[in-house]
Amino acid sequence: MTAPRTPSATPHGLRRDAVIVGGGHNGLIAAAYLAQAGRDVEVLERDAIPGGAVSTVERFPGHRIDRGSSAHLMIRHSPVLDDLDLAAHGLRYIDCDPWAFVPATDSAPAIVFRTDLDATCASIERSCGARDAAAYREFVATWTPRAAAVMDAFYQPATMGRFGRSFLGLGSTASSARTGVIGRRGGEMLNLTAELMAPGDALLDRWFDSEHLKAGLAWFGAQSGPPMSAPGTAPMIGFAALMHRIPPGRAVGGSGALTDALVSRIGADGGQISCGDPAVSITRCGDHWRVETASGDRRCTPTVISACHVLTTLDLLAAGGFDPATIERWRRDIVVGTGIGMAVRLGTTALPEYQGLPDDLPAHGVHSALGLLVTDRSHLVRAHSAAAVGELPPRPAVVAMSFSAIDPGLAPECRHAINLWAQWHPYRLAAGDWADAGAAAAEAVCAEVDRHAPGFAESIDHRFVQTPADLEEELGMIGGNIMHVEMSIDQMFMWRPTPDLAGHRVPGADGLFLAGASTHPGGGVTGASGYIAAHAVLRRRRLFG
Repeated sequence: MTAPRTPSATPHGLRRDAVIVGGGHNGLIAAAYLAQAGRDVEVLERDAIPGGAVSTVERFPGHRIDRGSSAHLMIRHSPVLDDLDLAAHGLRYIDCDPWAFVPATDSAPAIVFRTDLDATCASIERSCGARDAAAYREFVATWTPRAAAVMDAFYQPATMGRFGRSFLGLGSTASSARTGVIGRRGGEMLNLTAELMAPGDALLDRWFDSEHLKAGLAWFGAQSGPPMSAPGTAPMIGFAALMHRIPPGRAVGGSGALTDALVSRIGADGGQISCGDPAVSITRCGDHWRVETASGDRRCTPTVISACHVLTTLDLLAAGGFDPATIERWRRDIVVGTGIGMAVRLGTTALPEYQGLPDDLPAHGVHSALGLLVTDRSHLVRAHSAAAVGELPPRPAVVAMSFSAIDPGLAPECRHAINLWAQWHPYRLAAGDWADAGAAAAEAVCAEVDRHAPGFAESIDHRFVQTPADLEEELGMIGGNIMHVEMSIDQMFMWRPTPDLAGHRVPGADGLFLAGASTHPGGGVTGASGYIAAHAVLRRRRLFG
C-alpha cells in the first residue's frame, strides 16, 4: 500500500482522488479498496450514520436493532472480508447453525436445515420421507457447483463472455439423452441453461414431492423479491446448497458490525467518511467532476463512485446539467416496482417457542436460523397476488430471526431482540396509506409468529415498524424496494439496471462509476458491486497526479 495523498484545495473545492456518494456497505467497500491502494478517498453519506441498510442502532433501551439486513448470507462467500482483513478491524461472525427451519404442520414435524448435510437429510426424512431426503442430498450435490458459479459471476463485471465462462465445465451437472460426444455435451449444456433459467417452482416440482419442503425452499429463494413462478428464479433456490459449505453468518453486535469494521479500515488507510451532508449535484468540469453537497461544500475529483440508488444518481446528474432527455429515457427503462415487504423489530421478554422441533438441537435451538414461516406455497402465491393489486397479504409470509439467542449482547439480560421480515407488502396501496395501515400490518406479521409459537405475542415489550414507506424515508430505498431495482431476469447481470447503465459505468460520463444494489449483482449483503466498481477504478489511470 502507498500512503494516501494529502487533499488540496482548488478554487472550486477540496480535491480528492475519488469521491464515493453513498455510504452503504457497497460504497464503503469501494472506498476501502481505494484507500487500501493509497487513494485519497472521501465518502459522502446523507444519513447521520454510515452503513445504510447494514447498520445497527439502539431502537429500544439496551437493545441493538438492525435497520436493514440481519443475516449475512453472501458476503461470506466473497473475497471481500479477507482482502480487507476486516477481522483485524473487529468483525467477527457466528455461524448460523441451524441456518434455517420450516415450522411443523399438523401432520409433520419441523424441517431443520443444519450445516451438516446428514443432519439436514435426517430432518427432511422425519418430516417428508426418505425419497425427499435422498433427493435433497442429490440436489445439494448438483447445485453446489452451480451456485458457486453464480456467486463467481456476481464478483465479476457482467458481460456475456464472463457470464459464459463462469459456467464452463458445469455441463456434467445436467444430463442429456443425446448420443455421441458432441451431441451429449451440447445437450447437457442446453439442459443446464434451461434449468438455470427455469422458475424456482419448476425446480422444486422436479426434485421434491413434499409441499412442506417445497414451501420452505421457495420462501428461502423468494428473499430476493420475485415470486418463484418467475423465470430465472431457480438459482435463487439453488443458492441454498452453498449454505452447507458456509452457512449464513451473524455479525457479532449486529449487522452494522460489518459497517463498523469497514469504517475502521477506511480510517486506518487515511480515508474520510462525511455524514449528514448529502450530495445534491454531480457536475462535469473540464477533466474532472465537481460534487456539491447540501451545505454548499464542493469536492473536485477525477473519479466518482455513486453507490446510492440509481434514480438518485440520475437526479444528481440532472442537477449537474447532464442531458435531460437521456436521463428521462433511462428513468423509463428502470423498473423499481412497488416495494417488496416490511420489517417489524421487536424487544421481547422471551424467545419464540416453536412447536414440533426435534430433540437433537444445540442449546440455542433454532434461534440461529432463518425461520421460514411458510408450510405451503399457496401462502406465498396469495401474498404476492394481493400485493400485485395494492392490497395487504391475507397472511404475510414471514422470516423470523432471533439472533440474541446466539449473541446475548444485543439485548439486556433476560430480554431479546427479534427481527421479522415479511413479504409481500406493496409500497402503493390501493386504498389508504401506510400511515394508517402500518400498525395493522405489523400486528398481522406478529400473529404469524404466534401461529407457530403460541404465546409469543404476549412477550412483546417494544415494537418498531418499518413499512415500505418507512424504508424509503429512512434508508433511501425508493419505492420501498430493498433491492433498489426489481430482481427479475430482465434486470439482472448485463441488463441491470438497464443495458446502457450496466457495466457499472454511465455512457458519456467518463470517470463516473456506479455501485450499490441498483447495479449487478443486485441487492443483499454481497459487497459485490462495490468490489467491482473499485477494481474498475484501480485499473483506470489516475488523472490527478
